[in-house]
Amino acid sequence: MTRSVNAYTAPVWLLPEYVEDVLPPYAAALEGLRARLLALLNSHGYDYVQPPLIEFLDSLLSDAGNALDLKTFKVIDSLSCRQMGVRADITPQIARIDAHLLNNNGAVRLCYAGSVLHTRPDGMANRREPYQLGAELFGHAGIEADREILSLLLAAMQVCEFTQTRVSLGHVGLFRALARAAGVDAETEAALFVALRHKDVPELTARVVGLELKWRSAFLALTGLYGGVEVIDLARAQLPVIEGVTQALDELALLAKGVSGADIGFDLADLRGYGYHNGVVFAGYVGGQAQAVALGGRYDGAGARFGRARPATGFSLDLRRVLDVMAEPPVTPGVLAPYEQDVGLLAEMARLRAAGERVVVELPGQEAWRASCGCDRILIQVGSAWQIQALI
Repeated sequence: MTRSVNAYTAPVWLLPEYVEDVLPPYAAALEGLRARLLALLNSHGYDYVQPPLIEFLDSLLSDAGNALDLKTFKVIDSLSCRQMGVRADITPQIARIDAHLLNNNGAVRLCYAGSVLHTRPDGMANRREPYQLGAELFGHAGIEADREILSLLLAAMQVCEFTQTRVSLGHVGLFRALARAAGVDAETEAALFVALRHKDVPELTARVVGLELKWRSAFLALTGLYGGVEVIDLARAQLPVIEGVTQALDELALLAKGVSGADIGFDLADLRGYGYHNGVVFAGYVGGQAQAVALGGRYDGAGARFGRARPATGFSLDLRRVLDVMAEPPVTPGVLAPYEQDVGLLAEMARLRAAGERVVVELPGQEAWRASCGCDRILIQVGSAWQIQALI
């Protein structure tokens, strides 16, 4: 077969769209942030686990719904001939570990960190390979567990040294209660869910046309119920008094009241996630950023497919997005050392490295590239001793 002379050949170094390398000094900053956040979670009793990057699709998707299915890369396992997926979200994997492997009836706290892969980005500013770090708490259905997770998320945002942080609270159970009471079918409920999640008022208006006036008004009211603590009272006045709605509003009020020293707001149309959340949900924001850096909430029963339907709540951060909103990481200059086998030099290099210094050996013939070695000092032999001097 003859190739056209006009055919475009992509360079072999070209990466797929929305996939990118993490270069110095950002890669080191990401790893340092990962270590500090995992240390925080460990200090609160969260045990670290490492689920696999790929597993059988029916396990990986769990009951997360269509959104996660569309984001998941799928392949055929050559050993079992079963369909497998590359994880697009780690939370269902953690639910599997709790339900099927640990088999603990009490509260279980787990944390994790790793890359996930999406078939498509969520938006123009997003990537297809987020780095997800999170914490999940299983085995307690009370608001106390949600409060622990929310407080832990706020602590994690402090570790990231964010300024002007805020957290928006919502409740998927409130929407589900309205959908049940309005008697909408599954297809209409899914369409309403997507319209609210995207804040698409024209689409939402079109979808509620056939409903009774009180349900139509309730769904449309959700789009305007956002702001401070006053939102709870406004919601009580504007939404029908039914059990699921009242319970959801009570839970939101209790959750916000129990968290101090934080900018907490409400958005009752915020239905983020992949469909497995069924209670309180929250999103963490930084400054004027429109994209959330952290997402979380309650997803009771996610382990049912694996044999145990346990209460569950948790959160996750995208560390790559966190890097985008952090200040540029500093570069720590090192000490340049000559390539010699002198015993005293080797001992001094070892001492400096043990003290936390970065010591770079200048290989023979590399003197012309000193400016790019990342060092601002050099080891010079003075008499029988080796001393650090400024690198000119």
